[in-house]
Amino acid sequence: MNNEKFKEATVLAFEKKLVVSDGYMYGTNWNVRDKEAEPIKLVEKSVRGTISNRLKPVEEKDPAKLNKKIENPNLQTIDSASLALNQDTLKLVFTIKVLSGVQYPAACNSESQYKGILAMGEEFIQEQGFRELGRRYAYNLANGRFLWRNRVGAEALEVRVHVKEEENDWVFDSYQYSLKNFNRKDEAVEELGNLIADTLSGKRDSLMIEVEAFAQVGKGQEVYPSEELIFNKKKGEKSKVLYQVNGVAAMHSQKLGNAIRTIDTWYPEYDGKRNGPIAVDPYGAVTNLGVAYRQPKEGKDFYTLFVPWTKGVKPKSIDDRNYVMAVLVRGGVFGRKGDKE
Repeated sequence: MNNEKFKEATVLAFEKKLVVSDGYMYGTNWNVRDKEAEPIKLVEKSVRGTISNRLKPVEEKDPAKLNKKIENPNLQTIDSASLALNQDTLKLVFTIKVLSGVQYPAACNSESQYKGILAMGEEFIQEQGFRELGRRYAYNLANGRFLWRNRVGAEALEVRVHVKEEENDWVFDSYQYSLKNFNRKDEAVEELGNLIADTLSGKRDSLMIEVEAFAQVGKGQEVYPSEELIFNKKKGEKSKVLYQVNGVAAMHSQKLGNAIRTIDTWYPEYDGKRNGPIAVDPYGAVTNLGVAYRQPKEGKDFYTLFVPWTKGVKPKSIDDRNYVMAVLVRGGVFGRKGDKE
């Protein structure tokens, strides 16, 4: 491509190609998990807590002030979700629609960059065919990463995956698949991953995946739906609001999707131990740590790798190419801001 005629788009967007539904939560028992389950309902609780936030320096030195604070109870109303006392297993159900056309921007106001993106995508499909990405997405279904806190401490974990178009079913013992790496070679993961890869590559238009996950957490134990973010919360209002759909405890589609796209082991600080896979993001952002692992100054962020590739300068590392295409699968708005006059 002639770089002299290249113009970077100020309007550039890609639609996500892994479309995840909300996840619905049910209670059951491990020995009858495939036969019966009841929707988990939210329960509102009023609790009396203590003041535990860090004190101001002047308060720390004055026992009387601390005692006065402790005398004032921390009254809260919160949502809670638990299994019934005769149930020991959480069942989570959701679906994923995989779409083709990763290489086609939903919006692009630069013809030269549009052509460069198409060439980039087609080259990647010919060379890699999304095989590694498809395998990693499948791996994150197998290991039950999407259960998040519900996965911790479970006695047993099982994920069942059904692909409607193929009439195929897979059953995974999630504890056999690491959360720290994608090293395990597994025929079932490869089969599911290949179906995802074929769809992303355009060999099929779409793929509908149905997922059922079971976590044996213990009788009557608390489970963890998504928590709602409440803006402008007033004093005395409920301090924790959990997500529900038509009265059924649920997990946000965004939270499930974040887990499935947690495939980035290509960022510089990854070591497979303390630093495990992170969710694919243009700057490698991990919000709960307040860290961006892909800094532009290191040349490993999405934009530094993506823009030259659209000009015909392909990243040398296959890891970098996989990362860039994973960001496009994620979707987003990537246009360059126009220069001020």
